[in-house]
Amino acid sequence: MNKKEALEFISNGEYESVPKEFYKDKSFVLEAVKQNGYGALQYADQSFRKDKSIVLEAVKQNGLALQFADESFRKDKSIVLEAVKQDGYALEYADENFRKDKSIVLEAVKSNGLALAYADESFKKDKSIVLEAVKQDGSALQFADESFKKDKSFVIEAEKQSRGALYYADESLQKDPDIIKAAKK
Repeated sequence: MNKKEALEFISNGEYESVPKEFYKDKSFVLEAVKQNGYGALQYADQSFRKDKSIVLEAVKQNGLALQFADESFRKDKSIVLEAVKQDGYALEYADENFRKDKSIVLEAVKSNGLALAYADESFKKDKSIVLEAVKQDGSALQFADESFKKDKSFVIEAEKQSRGALYYADESLQKDPDIIKAAKK
C-alpha cells in the first residue's frame, strides 16, 4: 500500500486497514489528521499525540480529536479553543479549568448548544451563556438552571430552535398558549 492509498482509507474511516508503519510517519499523520482528525489521531503513534502541530490540525478538523491528544493539550487554551470552536462537545475532554472559563464555554455553546452539559454549574445560571446555548440548540434548555426553564422568553426561544424543547420547560409553561403558538410557527 502506498501513501495515497493509505490516505484514501483514512478518508473513508477505515483506519484499521492502514498498516501501522504509516501511523509512525509524521508527514502521513499530518495529512491524515487534516482529512479525519478524530480517527487519524486515535490511531497515530503516541509521539504524535504530543506534537502540537499535529494535534492542532486534528482538532481544527474535528474538535473531538482532543480526546486522543496528550493530557498537556487538554490544558492548552489555544488547542482547547480551536477544539470547541469546531465542536462544542470537545469541552468534555478539556481540562476542568476550561469548564469554568467563560470565553471557552461561550465558544463551545455557540458551536454546539448541548455543550452546556459540560460547563461548570455557574454557567448554567448565566443568562448570556444559556441564551447562546438555546439559540444554537433549543434542547440545551435541559441543562440550564431551573430558573430558565420557568422563564417564558427562554422557553419560547428554545422551542423556536428545536421542536420538542418545550419538554424541558417547567411544567407550568408546557401548556402555555403563547409558547404553544410560538412552537407552531
